[in-house]
Amino acid sequence: QLQASGGGLVQAGGSLRLSCAVSGRNIGYRAVAWFRQGPGKDRECAATISWSGRYTQYTDSVKGRFTISRDNGRNTVFLQMNSLKPEDTAVYYCAIGAVRWGESDTREAQYDRWGQGTQVTVSS
Repeated sequence: QLQASGGGLVQAGGSLRLSCAVSGRNIGYRAVAWFRQGPGKDRECAATISWSGRYTQYTDSVKGRFTISRDNGRNTVFLQMNSLKPEDTAVYYCAIGAVRWGESDTREAQYDRWGQGTQVTVSS
């Protein structure tokens, strides 16, 4: 089970930190990711991190503003979001990789456990 939290309403330029607490699966050897789906848009991978934590990928629109991290001891994934923009408004989902030793991967099919989503709304 993946429990995402930390979403909310924030003004443009503000910050939020999303958390995803995982139970029932050890994330220590798996890639993890944050996907998002804005109103009227397809779901996209906002950020992903490899099992080792060494490699990360970000969609271009969030580079330099978002940081994905992981705490394997707490089985938790984080997404620090700074300098938020109205176009960041979306439901954010955490996801766990289907295979062990997975590298960072932006493809949805590589993830088989998903959280319920947390709403992030950025006002202008």
